[in-house]
Amino acid sequence: MRTLRACLGAAAAVALAAAGTTALVTTDASGATTALSNRWYAAAPYLMPLDNDPPDPAAIMDATGLKAFQLAFVLAPNGGGCSPTWGGTAAVSSDTAVRSVIDTVRAKGGDVSVSIGGYGGTKLGQTCADASATAAAYQQVITKYGLHAIDFDLEEPEYENTAAIRNEIGAAKILQQNNPGLYVSVTTPGTADGTGWFGKQMLLEAKSQGFTPNNFSIMPFDGGFSGAASQTAALTNFNSILQSTFGWDQATAYAHEGFSGMNGRSDSGEYFSQADFQTVLDYATSHHMDRFTFWSLNRDRQCTPADNGGRTSGTCSSVAQNSWDFATYSVRFAGVTPPTTTPTPTPPPTSCKTAWSATAVYVKDDEASYGGHNWKAKWWTQNEVPGASEWGPWLDEGAC
Repeated sequence: MRTLRACLGAAAAVALAAAGTTALVTTDASGATTALSNRWYAAAPYLMPLDNDPPDPAAIMDATGLKAFQLAFVLAPNGGGCSPTWGGTAAVSSDTAVRSVIDTVRAKGGDVSVSIGGYGGTKLGQTCADASATAAAYQQVITKYGLHAIDFDLEEPEYENTAAIRNEIGAAKILQQNNPGLYVSVTTPGTADGTGWFGKQMLLEAKSQGFTPNNFSIMPFDGGFSGAASQTAALTNFNSILQSTFGWDQATAYAHEGFSGMNGRSDSGEYFSQADFQTVLDYATSHHMDRFTFWSLNRDRQCTPADNGGRTSGTCSSVAQNSWDFATYSVRFAGVTPPTTTPTPTPPPTSCKTAWSATAVYVKDDEASYGGHNWKAKWWTQNEVPGASEWGPWLDEGAC
């Protein structure tokens, strides 16, 4: 996913086709069993259990009805090697902290998936010798926690490493074969046309190895996106890529497609509100997509001036909200009605600056409005449309 997923969580650094109901059985701390449908693993939002001010999963479950969590991230050791760690520093083999979180969730009738990779850090696909060794490292995680779901979050810098991606896809295939019923998602960056060159190469690698996960999910944020319409357009384009790559028809492609969003303000200053999540949720359910998740529960709460100050945060959303507002959309995707909550507060209106002009000259910190958003110039610019390029001269300051 993106920088905040790694940099703000460096110390340490979950799905089923829409019509399916295959159940997996988990064991809670008391030894009792509870069955979760794969739909819950498809709806599980990301949670960093050791960093970014981890919220209490039990409180989220009580408030929203959520049952599944996507725990992030398992990486290679910071010093190198082919053994799994949390965030590159905490060995899975000796872990008790994450185990405690998992026991809490399972004691309340829920379950977890584990996500491997993420943005930044060293991935096991980079350090293990081959696919078999990579799979053996991940099998340690599956065995230790009794997992029924796992997520391969394939992005930078591993994303650009052909050998590493070959190891990861090969490992995913081995784990799928050796753990019958294991739910496997593959998550990768999104672009306006669906996914970029490296994403397409990853799909071709999966095809060449004969590997089909439960879903391929894209992350349509941090790429010049602006609200739900741009995200659903990317999902439509990604569906076409899945069709052309694997020879699937449209419905089959949607049944293997997933969405992984970012709630509130993204790393690049995009904003995704509760209304945006509802629009994408409606798209995902109407097209019978396999997965709907987001980054992250650590951010699913209101910022205070002291902990945000108008910046993207790893511990709050930077938009007006009640705690766990965004988690309720995952609950709805799983097919459950969340408990009644207090209505979401309406953000105070923000006035629009003077309309952007193609002929005007703007210098650093000048402001203008365009497309219903206010924008601030990052440097001297003229006749460069705000939001036209992710790396352009304009910073999106939000809706007005």
